[in-house]
Amino acid sequence: RHLKTHRRNKLALIWEGEKGEQRTFSYFSLNREVGKFASVLKALGVKKGDRVTIYMGRVPELPIAMLACAKIGAVHSVVFGGFSTESLHGRIEDSQSRVVITCDGAFHGGKIIELKRIADAAIQRAPIVEHVVVFRRIGHEVPMEEGRDMWWHDLMSLPIADPRCPTEVLDSEDMLYMLYTSGTTGRPKAIVHTH
Repeated sequence: RHLKTHRRNKLALIWEGEKGEQRTFSYFSLNREVGKFASVLKALGVKKGDRVTIYMGRVPELPIAMLACAKIGAVHSVVFGGFSTESLHGRIEDSQSRVVITCDGAFHGGKIIELKRIADAAIQRAPIVEHVVVFRRIGHEVPMEEGRDMWWHDLMSLPIADPRCPTEVLDSEDMLYMLYTSGTTGRPKAIVHTH
């Protein structure tokens, strides 16, 4: 509803990175980015009910990916961008995610976390994963598997990234996301949140 009034220009998201970088998104620009990424996910074959694992650092693209999944009815599972290969693999395997969204790396407490390398190791043992979307955050050179791995920025600049992606009609009891327990006492269990 904010897009139809003067509030479209009001700030919906204000982000400050660990190194002092700042980015802002109005309701209008956030909606546009969500629509574009939702269209990208659809072009990758993601449809209502499919599972998507999000393993990213703290960047605006993380909530954009979450909202894009919700827009097309896909179920997202956010995994803390500091969990190990084992932890990530267990969550991908349990949720049966066909798509993983990650970063080349992330800053955390002054250190660099090699998210893409951790994701690669986890995905090696999870053959269900068909696509990996990688957001360039730290600018490190990372291995990219041809046919599976794609850069976020490249996908968002293609004609498939249409900001007018229609919102999927969902039932009030349709699944929105899966949130896993820490798994410190055994196999992680997913809490399911309906829409």
